[in-house]
Formats: sequence, structure tokens, C-alpha cells
Amino acid sequence: MTERTPLLNYRLSASVNESESRSPLANQAPEKLPGSPRHRSSPQRQPKKLSVFFGVVVPTLLSMFSVVVFLRVGFVVGQAGLYQGIAMFLVAYFIISMTVLSVCAISTNGALDAGGAYYMISRALGPEFGGSIGLMFFLANVCGSALFVLGLVEAILGTFGIPEDPTLAPTAHQILPSGYWWSLLYGTVIALLCLLVCLVGAHIYAKATFIIFLVVISVLIMIFISFFVVQPKSITLPSSSFFNGTGPGFPTTANYTGFKLETLLGNLYGGYSVDYTTGNMMTFATVFAVMFNGCTGIMAGSNISGDLKNPSYSIPRGTITAVIFTFITYILLSILAACTCDRTEASERGSQF
Repeated sequence: MTERTPLLNYRLSASVNESESRSPLANQAPEKLPGSPRHRSSPQRQPKKLSVFFGVVVPTLLSMFSVVVFLRVGFVVGQAGLYQGIAMFLVAYFIISMTVLSVCAISTNGALDAGGAYYMISRALGPEFGGSIGLMFFLANVCGSALFVLGLVEAILGTFGIPEDPTLAPTAHQILPSGYWWSLLYGTVIALLCLLVCLVGAHIYAKATFIIFLVVISVLIMIFISFFVVQPKSITLPSSSFFNGTGPGFPTTANYTGFKLETLLGNLYGGYSVDYTTGNMMTFATVFAVMFNGCTGIMAGSNISGDLKNPSYSIPRGTITAVIFTFITYILLSILAACTCDRTEASERGSQF
């Protein structure tokens, strides 16, 4: 039996082989079974315990709720407008939906064991395709992990870091040193913590992801509530001269207006301009590239297929549930941001919220 064997033939042959392997044990005397190595080792094998929610839904949601949902939703709506922003999400989710349907078809059409995406692709297309795509998928996970770590570092420094702009005075809770090398140090420490969790095993991974999931959901709930309880105010932005070396050296402001029809009408259409943090001119393609990072991560549940109770049942239902939930969340956040955040004063600095 090789990796080229069709899925259905593999399942039938595996079932026959398992029944043949059990038959000699059934014919043995009962007194020999307790002393056999097979009998002593079988109770030590840990069963697969991860369910649909903990094994597929939670990891997939955490992978798709990346830095985009917290740091770049306003950027997408501010640059592309509400109409084009929703169109971007529709295109992105159409792309990932085709992948999700393919994963569901493979996972429900044959034996599925440990190995995740590589196992499914190699069984369907052969080891050549499985190995090449598995390598690319591994490199994509590495780059995605770096993106998530840097996004966390940016969020931490944005809240607790000392402003690098000399025109802004630090507050009482801004105590962490800022800068390129400090960001690299914080990112390295976070990456080592993630490595430690992965080395411990799948069970501690499931517990850790569930705790993080509760934190993420709580933050999302507070974000939705904040749109209704926060009063209109003006927010100071760092000066562009600090980031790209051009432009006047004074902070700019962006207004949070609350729910206003004028604000929504002003954010319906695109207003691409120069990003005040990088100095680059934004286009549909560049904004879509930033936004699409928040639509990836659909294979997080499939990657731990070896630790699921029933992979063929859990992967399709859990992945589709996570995709639908994230799509609704992104659309609601985009609409709320377009209704409450005015980009008029910030348009010359990148139309960011």
C-alpha cells in the first residue's frame, strides 16, 4: 500500500488488514494476552480527544482573526471605502471558500489520519504534489507566524510603549522602551513562548488556544460595544516626518464622530492616498494584499487531524463554521467603522481610522 493508492481502496484495504491482524490475537489463549507486549502497551496509548469546537473551530478562528481585525480594518475602509472594502472581503472569501470545499471533499472521501494538509493532498494527488505543496504550506505558516508576532508587538508598543515621536509626551502606562531592536527582542520572546507551547504537545496547545480564544472573543465584544458607548472625540496621530522622513513635523488628528449619516456617506467610496506610516501610495491591490492576511488560516484545524476524535466529521463542519463567523465579523466591523470614523482630516495622512 503506497501513497498513490486511492482513498476508497485504502480504506477498504486498511479495514481488511485490521481484521486480519486481530484474528490471531483472538485465537490465542487468554493467559498469554496479559504478558504480550501489545497488551502492555495498548493502555498507554492516549486516545484522540479534541472535538469539533476545540480541535477545529477555535484554532481556525484564532488563525483567521489575525492582526487585520484589530489593526487594519479601519485602514481598509479608510482607503478603499465601504463598497470596495466589502467587495474585497467577498473576493477573498470566495477564494478561500473554494479551498475549504476542496478540503471538505477530501476529508470526507476516505481515510484521514495524522498529517494535515500534506496527508490529504498526497492521498488525493500523490506524494509529489503533497511534498511540494506541503513545503510551501510550511513556509507560509512560518511567514504567518512572523506576521502575527509582529502584529502583537505593534499592539503592545502602541499601548504600553514610549512614543518614538518626540512631539508626543508619554502617558503613565507607556513604560516599555520602543525602537526597532526592542521590537525584535519582544518578538523573539513571544516566538519562543509559542515554540514552548508547541513542544509540550497538542493537549496543552488546545488549552492555550481556548484561553486565547476567550480573550479574543472578549475583546471583540468590547470593540462592538465601544462603537455605541464612546463619545465623539479627536485622536492624535504621529507625525509623518518620523516614519518616512517627509512632510511637516507636527501630529495630525482623526475624528471619531459616532454614528452619523454624513460620516457614512463620506466613507462609501474609495479615497486612496499616501499611507502616512510608510509614504507609499495605496491602491486596490496593495490594500487587498493587507486585508487578505486576515482571511488565511483556514487549515489550522486540518493540520492537527491526528489529534481529532473524528477528522472526517470535525474538519468540514468546524472549518465552515469558522469561515462564516469571521466573514460576518469582518463585515460588521467594516460597516461600524464606516459609520463612526471620519477620514476627512486624516485623508492627507493615509485615510486611516
